[in-house]
Amino acid sequence: MHNASKLFPGDAKTDERDAEVIARTALGMPSCLRPVPEEDELEGARRLEAQRADLPEDRTHQVNRLRALMLESCPAFEAAMRPEEAWCLAALERLGGPWNIRDAGRRRYRGAAKGAPAGRAEALWDSVGGSTRPTEAVVVPIIARRIREDTEEVERLAGLIGDVVRGDETYRCLLTVPGVGPRTAAQLVLDVAIEDFADHDHLASYCGLAPRNRQSGTSISSVAATPQGNRQLKNLLIFSCSCLSRSSGYFRDCFDRCRGRGMPYKAALKAVARKRLKVIFAVMRDRVPYDPGLLRA
Repeated sequence: MHNASKLFPGDAKTDERDAEVIARTALGMPSCLRPVPEEDELEGARRLEAQRADLPEDRTHQVNRLRALMLESCPAFEAAMRPEEAWCLAALERLGGPWNIRDAGRRRYRGAAKGAPAGRAEALWDSVGGSTRPTEAVVVPIIARRIREDTEEVERLAGLIGDVVRGDETYRCLLTVPGVGPRTAAQLVLDVAIEDFADHDHLASYCGLAPRNRQSGTSISSVAATPQGNRQLKNLLIFSCSCLSRSSGYFRDCFDRCRGRGMPYKAALKAVARKRLKVIFAVMRDRVPYDPGLLRA
């Protein structure tokens, strides 16, 4: 056996020399071989939000499937059905469609629809007599279960996201802005990297609240807000202003002025949302609570 000192002449092998070699090698090491950096909590919440955002679309698809099936079997039942309410989904998942509910009898139906408002439960029961042919006893419970599971998953993911963003300073500051609740604040924190926007006009464009310009020759005019932008965030920002139209203060006065100029209700809400976005931009940029003085900034 060869002597190791002859094979590797020079200084003896030490931990310090090993560390130096590793450090120098790491400088040219491909990023895929380097240790994975610790994940930002908000980045994890963004992935949860992306998953949560897909669920309402699937739920809507399943509700439409259910309604189409009921229309073929019993239009009166489809009209009385409330698939967005837990008691109705429970009855459909347990018993099936109108034909199956009628076969199950009133007593079993009332047990399956436990917790239903009396008037709605009775209206749904009265409608089963109009069923013209059997519904698919297997398909209806499957669709009802999918709707229930999507609803529960949306709520579960929203809770997980809320647990993360509650520790974020920007989130807490946004909650001080009039009309901004936990859902809107969380969406702003997850969707908006405020350092990417030079001013509130750029943020408004991203949110789809900035008017687009229409040009004809040398004439340029501003028209309604562009349909582009972050649609989910745009809807949250607009409809979270509905409470401001019923309160008092600066934003209520802004809403009243818009309505006084003949603006439709939704257009006035958009105008208020655009006005409030200036405040939101300042709060997110400086990470400070809302101050009415921001309206004069």
